[in-house]
Amino acid sequence: MNRILTFLLAAVVALCPSGLFASERDARPFVVVIDPGHGGKDYGAIGKVTNEKTINLDVALRIKKMLKDYSGIEVVLTRSTDTFLSLQQRADIANAAQGNLFVSVHVNSVDRRSKNRLTVKGASVYTLGLHRSNANFEVAKRENSVMELEPDFSTTYQGFDPNSTESYIIFELSQNKHLTQSINFAQMAQGELVKTAGRADRGVLQAGFWVLLASAMPAALVELDFICNPTSEQFLHSVKGKEKMARALTDAIVKYAEAHPGTMPVSKNMVVDDASDSADSEDAEPDDASVATEQEAKAAKGVVTYRVQIMACDRRLPDNSPEFKGLKNVDSYRQGGFYKYTVGGDFASEEAAESYARKSVRGKFPKAFIIKWRDGQRID
Repeated sequence: MNRILTFLLAAVVALCPSGLFASERDARPFVVVIDPGHGGKDYGAIGKVTNEKTINLDVALRIKKMLKDYSGIEVVLTRSTDTFLSLQQRADIANAAQGNLFVSVHVNSVDRRSKNRLTVKGASVYTLGLHRSNANFEVAKRENSVMELEPDFSTTYQGFDPNSTESYIIFELSQNKHLTQSINFAQMAQGELVKTAGRADRGVLQAGFWVLLASAMPAALVELDFICNPTSEQFLHSVKGKEKMARALTDAIVKYAEAHPGTMPVSKNMVVDDASDSADSEDAEPDDASVATEQEAKAAKGVVTYRVQIMACDRRLPDNSPEFKGLKNVDSYRQGGFYKYTVGGDFASEEAAESYARKSVRGKFPKAFIIKWRDGQRID
């Protein structure tokens, strides 16, 4: 066991740049809480063909699906179905999850009496603060008014009245310690919504949103576009539009998470393409062990096989990493906060794995060693 730990440590130190090495004990995933605004009896803003609650949920589910492609990120949804949640319940879910970031997804609109109702457009991302314009105040009032759907909301929200200007003094007095980080994420999200989703740029703004105030973490509220504008609504309603908006917010979340201290490194999950691997090595002369690997790789459930482990690292290496050049069947598994890499596939015997390691691996990885494998995981 000590020999294995020595090999493991040597591989990590050799291949992981300084500053990226993380403690297995201290590492934890970056937790992002995605909050699809409105839901259930609360439809949010209404358009000609759809409504806000439906768009919000669809985009949030797409974000969750996209983030599955990244290691080191954990996604929590405040709702995954068409259900009603109070603003406080949403914040409670985020706080219970000990989130590193809270993103509330919404769709904008303006009053029916507004002259530019059919032409107003663009995305904006809000952080907590006192509204600096009447337009920001109207957005905050509309999003906070969901309180009025709750029985005895005045008691729940300590006398806060979403329609009273005086109530919003709380946001001026609040010193949010996460404001700088919230603005950093908001700027990333706004930039992606403009670049990736093609939305008009209405900027990063501040306003008094209760759900942001009650969330004990960096937080932002995203207004994707205006549902009252028929052209914007068509985009918001389309599969292509929702996919672009989800991609924009996903990319912003990943960028923010990558720069967040104290959590696991974030990286794109590796997908090994067996067909391309064999195509790249057509000129190489196959040895007996590699031929046997192709036959032995389909291990039956419960059967112990053997793998050649070459290294471990505290971050996931990209598929095209030079470390993997010339190697076949590169695979990885997660254990104790580290990504551990094997090559050559599954071998039926330790002798076959050792033969492959000696002939094809140890020239590049002298410390490569053999591990036991069963039902998709390493065993002692």
